[in-house]
Amino acid sequence: MMVVGMAEVRVNDKGPTQKQYRVLNPDGTLVVNAPVRMPADLVVQALRWMLLSRMYDEHAIAMRREGRWGRYPPLVGQEAAVVGTMLALDPKQDWLVPQYRELVACVHHGHPLERITAHYMGKGAHSRVPDGIKLVPLQVALAAQLQHAAGLAWGLRLQGRPGVVMTFIGDGGSSEGDFHEALNAAGVTKAPVVFVLQNNQWAISTPRSMQSAATSLSHRAAGYGLPGIEVDGNDLLAMYDVAVDAVQRAQRGEGPTLIEAVTYRMSLHNTTDDPSKYLDMEAFEEAKQRDPIDRVTAYLSGLGRWDGNRQQEMKTKLQAEIDEAVEKAIGFPGPQPADAYENVYAQPPERMQRQLAALLARSQS
Repeated sequence: MMVVGMAEVRVNDKGPTQKQYRVLNPDGTLVVNAPVRMPADLVVQALRWMLLSRMYDEHAIAMRREGRWGRYPPLVGQEAAVVGTMLALDPKQDWLVPQYRELVACVHHGHPLERITAHYMGKGAHSRVPDGIKLVPLQVALAAQLQHAAGLAWGLRLQGRPGVVMTFIGDGGSSEGDFHEALNAAGVTKAPVVFVLQNNQWAISTPRSMQSAATSLSHRAAGYGLPGIEVDGNDLLAMYDVAVDAVQRAQRGEGPTLIEAVTYRMSLHNTTDDPSKYLDMEAFEEAKQRDPIDRVTAYLSGLGRWDGNRQQEMKTKLQAEIDEAVEKAIGFPGPQPADAYENVYAQPPERMQRQLAALLARSQS
């Protein structure tokens, strides 16, 4: 694992300082002697994904406020942690196992944006992951997907198939028993899986300081015999570096890695949340100065690859892309009562067939 490009940065709003892996400073300048492995063209592509995520979040929150969508968990402030890691994957052979905040990674992996939008409109029949896409559906039950990720990766290893599994979890979810069981299983089996822990400082309304006495959540990896690394989660270049290293390590048969992306949730936990009730506004204002999108645009501007006109042009195209996806999703037929019986059993038991028949009879009367 790389150790160059380190800088002293704060672990959280209350905790001590320690070394985190960083390549790009908050002002968009490079850390002294830090290598740059991410080509400028790829950084531009990454910025596009980050802007798509931020703009879609804004649209989704507005739609929820209008009562047109279900509950929605935005990624605002954490875009570098997701985009930087997802770009280390090859969607043709690698698997993605998300929690519920990694919408942009799902789109990058091949899940159409209109289908994801249909999910939030309650149109389950039209939101399924298309055949051939190496993606497990979004998981709302905290950390339950980690077991699936470890098992999927172990299965790939046993069958001698190529491919790495990447999965995501939050700091709150990392306190669940599933997290520890999955890391233990992955470590024992040397499963090719990368665990990305997005430490956004909040488990809904519980601050990081009240979740664990550990100075770094990445230290938990040592207990299961796998490497853990703490990264500045608002640094796109750093996140990409460690993700590439972790994926390559898994490909070599050396087993799993835990990446802790230290970032900050700059929006709602989800659209049922009111963070004004518990947020530390001083820490929040400080976090805004480390906005991952601002950091990338400053870096590209310094390279002569970005300016206000280019950003506006890109945002106009992205808005059109979002609008098109939403219109397609609106055009899908609405949910039907019988949908609840689909994709439950390969061979529905007799009692379920009777229930469905009775339901259909009532709906037609």
